[in-house]
Amino acid sequence: MRKQERRAWICLAIALVLFAGVGLFTYRFVKDGSKWAGFYGNTQIFTDGMINRGTVLDRNDELLLRCTPDGLEYSDDWTTRVSTIHAVGDTTGNISSGAINMFAGDLIGYDILNGTYDTSSNGKTIRLTIDAEANKAAYNALGGRTGTVGVYNWKTGEIVCMVSTPSFDPYEGAPDDEGAYYFNNFLFGQMTPGSTFKLVTAAAAIDNLSDLGEFTFDCDGVNEFHGVDFTDVYEHGEVDFREALAVSCNGAFGALTREIGGKTMKEYAKKTGLSEPLSFDGIETAAGSFKFPTDDDVRLSWSGIGQSQDLVNPCTMMVYMGAIANGGEPVQPTLIKDTSFIDEIRGAKSLGRYIDESTASTLKDMMKNNVVENYGEDNYPGMDLYAKSGTAETGGDDSDAWFVGFTDDEEAPYAFVVWVKNGGGGSAVAGPIARDVIQTLQYSAQ
Repeated sequence: MRKQERRAWICLAIALVLFAGVGLFTYRFVKDGSKWAGFYGNTQIFTDGMINRGTVLDRNDELLLRCTPDGLEYSDDWTTRVSTIHAVGDTTGNISSGAINMFAGDLIGYDILNGTYDTSSNGKTIRLTIDAEANKAAYNALGGRTGTVGVYNWKTGEIVCMVSTPSFDPYEGAPDDEGAYYFNNFLFGQMTPGSTFKLVTAAAAIDNLSDLGEFTFDCDGVNEFHGVDFTDVYEHGEVDFREALAVSCNGAFGALTREIGGKTMKEYAKKTGLSEPLSFDGIETAAGSFKFPTDDDVRLSWSGIGQSQDLVNPCTMMVYMGAIANGGEPVQPTLIKDTSFIDEIRGAKSLGRYIDESTASTLKDMMKNNVVENYGEDNYPGMDLYAKSGTAETGGDDSDAWFVGFTDDEEAPYAFVVWVKNGGGGSAVAGPIARDVIQTLQYSAQ
């Protein structure tokens, strides 16, 4: 009797293992089936190592790539090719985040019931969310400098512009041994944020300093603290919290950071999404990196103004701008244009609450004041702009230029990030790039 009981338990254990195995296989099959089908050894859908079916269009149905048995056909326009290559991908597969690699299953026409069966052998058409004209405008505005431009609709999550330079023509290939041409600065870069990070410090101050309304700082342009100068471009005089952000006073924000403390600053770098990678469409961005010492007020001060060891990823910074625009709750970015009715009624996916709605409202008001008092609304005609510039010291001869923010327009709700390596002044260099791209998008939406 006991022998039969043991055998029954053994059989039950085997059945449970088999059931769990079938369940795991079914889950993996549903989740990763398109990747399995897109294996490079599948000669049905690959020719000489290159996918041989499928078409990639931009959001306005402009051809970006057509995959055929005779090779990959890109746009006839040179600027379109070089400005969209990091979104589309290259023939050698060195751009890991390109559509050729990331969305191969969609291109080959894979579905869970029929696999890769396709009577026409033409594959499927996928539409990216990017606007080719906006990408061209960004590429031209960067003017041959190393940098990146990212813009997304902060209501729908659609990335409408994603440009990284240096770039190259896929028909000619990148210069030998020049990995920088393949690298997507927007998705995988980690850069010193400079004064754009003051929007994180400002959020922490709003939430944690009860006497912020009485805050003042007398900026003499040098702002010496413990033998270290937190210099500014010029002497600001006495500034309050709102004015300190408008003129981007390093001395004032160093003092605010010391009041906030390293522990709270660390919490807000994570809370605002800048210290964690962001995942969407199978892509995972680089994470930010920060050091907020609790035993060194000088280093803490540098961290609070976006220097020291601060590193941010441009995509996550763009999403933080979307959070401020959207009442503190950003939506997840996407590079795939939704086509199904279910996707359209479901809408964009929330990434949760980054900051309180009241905090977002205060930051929004202060960012508008930046434009009015510092950058000049006349420099951004036809757009309701909210922004913050940054000039990041990285040890080179010239600073990196940043310009981040958003537009609050029912027809053009765009959050953006612009970074130009060794560009110089943020508002002077990166600001006009943002303007050109957004104006292009506004024209395209008409």
